[in-house]
Amino acid sequence: MAITGPALVTGGGGFLGRALVRRLLDRGIEVRSLARGDYPELRAWGAKTLCGSIDDAAVVGAAVQGCEVVFHVAAKVGTSMKRQDFVRTNIDGTQTILDACRAHAVSKLVYTSTPSVVHTGGDLEGVDESLPYPTHFGGHYPATKAEAERRVLAASDATLSTVALRPHLVWGPGDTNLLPRLVARARAGRLRLVGQTPRKIDTTYIDNAVDAHLLAAERLHPGAACAGRAYFIANDEPIFQDEMINRLLEAAGLPPVSRRISTRVARTVGAVLEFAYRVAGAEGEPIMTRWLADQLSSAHWFDLTAARRDLGYIPGVSVDEGLRRLAQSLA
Repeated sequence: MAITGPALVTGGGGFLGRALVRRLLDRGIEVRSLARGDYPELRAWGAKTLCGSIDDAAVVGAAVQGCEVVFHVAAKVGTSMKRQDFVRTNIDGTQTILDACRAHAVSKLVYTSTPSVVHTGGDLEGVDESLPYPTHFGGHYPATKAEAERRVLAASDATLSTVALRPHLVWGPGDTNLLPRLVARARAGRLRLVGQTPRKIDTTYIDNAVDAHLLAAERLHPGAACAGRAYFIANDEPIFQDEMINRLLEAAGLPPVSRRISTRVARTVGAVLEFAYRVAGAEGEPIMTRWLADQLSSAHWFDLTAARRDLGYIPGVSVDEGLRRLAQSLA
C-alpha cells in the first residue's frame, strides 16, 4: 500500500534521516522532520522542520499530529559512559513517540533499530531474527536500543502497526558518522585493525537502507506479516572487515591501513579508558571501549530471508557500485 502521508522522520538531520526525507519528498509526500538542531537544507527541499527533543511530549505531539506514518530514526549512539543520556533518548524518547502515536491516531511506526541489540560479543554468522536478546549487554547503546525495540514491537496492535529494522553499518555519500571517523583516525595515524583473524561483516549502502524503510511502511498494516516484528537489513554481501575499511579509505583518497592490534589489547585499552572516563566524569567518548573492541573483532553477517519474504527487500545497490558512487561524491 502506497504511503500517502504526511510522514514524520525523527532525526531528519542525520545521515539516514536526511536520505529518507529526500526520498519521501521526491515521491511527492508531505514530510516533517523532528531534530534537535536546525537544518535549513531540509526546508529548502520542502520539508517542514521542527526543532526539539524526542522526549518532550509537547514537541512530539505537535510533530506527529495528522501523520499517517512515523519513521523513528533518531537515537543516541556511541560509546559515552553516561547511561542516562542513552536512556533519555533511546528509551524515554521512543516511549514518548509511541504515546504520541496513540494519542494522535498514527497508524504506522517504522523504528530504526540495530543488530547490536542481539550481539553478545562473539561472532554473528548467518543468524536470523530468531536470535534472542542477550541477558547482558556490552554498552549503554545496545542495551537501551534493545529495550526501545522491545517496546516498539510490543506496541503493535489493531490501531498502531509497528516494525523494527536493524540495518548494519550504513554508509555512502553524505555519511556523517562512519566514514568521517575512519578518515579522521586514518589521517591522524590512529586507525588500527582489531583482531588477528579477519572476520566477515555485512554493511548497508544508504539507498538500500532507505528502500527497506519505505518497503516496511508500505507493507505495514494490522495483521501484516511484518507487524510487530524486527528485521535485519544489509547489502547481503558479507565482506572481510579489513577489506571494507580499506575500500572506504580508498574511496576517500587515503592509503590502506595494515597495522593491527589484538582483541585482548583493544579490550584492555577499552577497560582502562572506560575507568578513566568514569572516574573523571569526562564528557565525550573514549576512542576505545570493551564493547567497541568486540564489535571490531567479530563477524556480523545476517540471513535476510525474512526481510525478502515479508518486506520484498532486495538490495538495489551493490557494494562495488556504492563505493563507486561514494568515490565520485568525494572527488
